[in-house]
Amino acid sequence: MLSAITIIIFLSILILIHELGHFLLAKRFGLFVGEFGLGLPPRAWGKKIGETMYSINWLPFGGYVKIAGEDGDDEVDKKVPHDRIFYNIAPWKRFLILVGGVGVNFLFGWMLLSIVFMIGVKPGVFISQVQEGGPASVAGLQKNDRLVEFTKSDEFVSYAKIHAGEAITLRVARGDGEIELQMTPRKDPPAGQGPLGVVLGEAMGRQQLGLIAAAKEGFIESIDIVKGTFKGISSLIGATFVGKGSLEGVAGPIGIVKITVDASEAGFIYVLSLMALISINLAAFNILPFPALDGGRVLFLIIEKIKGSPLPKKFEQYANGIGLLLLLGLILVVSVKDVIRIF
Repeated sequence: MLSAITIIIFLSILILIHELGHFLLAKRFGLFVGEFGLGLPPRAWGKKIGETMYSINWLPFGGYVKIAGEDGDDEVDKKVPHDRIFYNIAPWKRFLILVGGVGVNFLFGWMLLSIVFMIGVKPGVFISQVQEGGPASVAGLQKNDRLVEFTKSDEFVSYAKIHAGEAITLRVARGDGEIELQMTPRKDPPAGQGPLGVVLGEAMGRQQLGLIAAAKEGFIESIDIVKGTFKGISSLIGATFVGKGSLEGVAGPIGIVKITVDASEAGFIYVLSLMALISINLAAFNILPFPALDGGRVLFLIIEKIKGSPLPKKFEQYANGIGLLLLLGLILVVSVKDVIRIF
């Protein structure tokens, strides 16, 4: 089982490669990069190499690259040559820098999914939660046990209902071996518990593929994840406007760590799948046209091209500052909900 610390490191890598996309393109175009930071200030550690400060910060909710002129910092701009300031370079270069992080996150997720398809995944049903006092708990069924004779959760649910009140024997894969457990599904279970008192998870099977076919299937699934992310966000926004919005299905940093730790208990291949999902979700989320996100900055660039002149620097600063505060507030609210759900 992977530890929570290891999972946090994995998630930090996703953030790191996102910022690395911005950083490498900014350096490629000769811009002055004052700082490359993992996490958000205040700073916990930093080391200056050349002209750039490399830092690790106390708030592990993101990262940033401080590029001269990107946020309209006049004090820094005065110390930097004209052609090394973000807003003085060609618009197409600014666009590439802004979408660099999104592009790297998408490519990384695509690569992970391609690896998953190359390895292959057996379809199956596993136990994601055992409710205390239920027939499954009494019989010794445990979280992450895999039901050997079932590949679809609906099949198992139907089987348990059909045999309610009868003793059944289940073959269960646990660790490197298999065991048999006997239990009796309830005819009239408590509301929301089901005949056996378990919550099921279903692993979608993936046929083992060669390199080219795996890359193709990985790309198709990556696009589907992007579409699903946009659809989910659109539905949430639409429901919010009619007073029916809810964050119950949204996970923050704490919830993501919990979900990933659970996945690690089911096997490393599931961690790869989940990390790919998170990386592609980060790409889709960051391209949204909202201030403080990459998509918001791209939107300002598009407006600049349409109107023929840059937006006022102060406007962009205030808009991005307000956007950042709103995002941090959302993270805080969702994190509190994560803690309540877990404990």
